[in-house]
Amino acid sequence: MIDLETFQSNIGFRWKNISILEEALTHSSYVNENAHIASNERMEFLGDALLGLVLANKLYLEYPDLDEGELTRRRSLLVRGSTLASVARSIGLGDALFLGKGEEKSGGRSKATNLAGAMEALVAAAFLDQGWDPAHDFVLRVLEPEIEKQRRELDTDYKSQFQLEAQSRFKATPGYRIIDAVGPDHDRRFTAEVFVNDEIIAQGCGRSKKLAEADAARMALIKLI
Repeated sequence: MIDLETFQSNIGFRWKNISILEEALTHSSYVNENAHIASNERMEFLGDALLGLVLANKLYLEYPDLDEGELTRRRSLLVRGSTLASVARSIGLGDALFLGKGEEKSGGRSKATNLAGAMEALVAAAFLDQGWDPAHDFVLRVLEPEIEKQRRELDTDYKSQFQLEAQSRFKATPGYRIIDAVGPDHDRRFTAEVFVNDEIIAQGCGRSKKLAEADAARMALIKLI
């Protein structure tokens, strides 16, 4: 088990009240063997809600044209157990958990359910210790690899889907061009249009050229299918 000082240094977040962090890292099996210690289960409940809110807000702002169903799907993929367990592994969360002897022997530090629950509890602990803004920033920082992975996979998929549709319907490969870019460098928004045989099919927007093109492909699919 890693010491909490090292763990905090590794994840780049320090608790003012270390007891809050300790509770977030305490599995129910440890409580069964140590009286008068609270497990992280209540924090899991709070962390689940916080994660959902932080990610819903990010997706809402990043994809202004996505409908409720697609936003919900993307959020669900980011807060599901397997994703949170992956994030937990990336920050070494399993090594910091307080586990009962039986759970330790059964490989509890690597169990996806333990890791996902502890990740939720860790987010709650950040919020309880320092409030919304630090907790919000912590969530986005540690989940950024998963957010970017989703961005690549889902947005690239729109372009692939539309290419297949265009080749089937028009016997041609679609093209893309950026037609507008507005806003300061740190908050740039691009507009792209997708065309087939010189005919403009749809437009889309995004915070990068790639995302704008993907959004144009998404709008084209909506229009044609």
